[in-house]
Amino acid sequence: MEGTLPPERRGFATDRPPDAIRRYSEAERLTHWAVALLYVALFASGLALFHPFFFWISALFGSPTTMRILHPFLGVSLAVLFFAYASRLWRDNLLLPSDRIWLRRMPGYMNGKDETPVEGKYNAGQKLMYWSMIAFVAGLLLTGLVIWRPYLAPSFGMTARRTAGLLHAVFGFVMFVGIGVHFYAAVWTRGSMRAMTRGWVTRTWARYHHPGWYRRMTGKVAE
Repeated sequence: MEGTLPPERRGFATDRPPDAIRRYSEAERLTHWAVALLYVALFASGLALFHPFFFWISALFGSPTTMRILHPFLGVSLAVLFFAYASRLWRDNLLLPSDRIWLRRMPGYMNGKDETPVEGKYNAGQKLMYWSMIAFVAGLLLTGLVIWRPYLAPSFGMTARRTAGLLHAVFGFVMFVGIGVHFYAAVWTRGSMRAMTRGWVTRTWARYHHPGWYRRMTGKVAE
């Protein structure tokens, strides 16, 4: 039965609207939210480890000792999940010449005054977020390994551990800002959150925000 459906409708339940187009699979959505939950746990425990003012957060993990033990293991789990997920998306996130136009017009896009046509599945802002996440997750993983006590930290000198600790905090803060922008953009762009929670978008949404992807999915030219 599924083979008789058009590509943009396959895998959909019958309660979705007729104009729905699949944007994310169940596996993609589950991985995305698993990474998000891991990030929240890591950021909260990281704050508690970073400054005594936030140490009360350790109670959410049962005890300070449990939190200290869990934090690096959660970090490795996030890195494994994220890179497994990201490895399937790199082609869709290659920067195209048209992305430069989108970046120049980004202020107008953010103010709702301009909408630059997007050729691929993701716009230039999403692509830059993708590549920056790869860099920062890798940076957090590598610096985290250097300061991981009691397993790996003794293998490095004091200077290396201090430098890694500083960089770990910087990477964590910049990543927090980036994810904040990402969350704001997802909420601000109506229909984006639904895509990541339910997996589909309407044809109107796809045609307006990602005409190139819409054309590829449906074989129709965006009006």
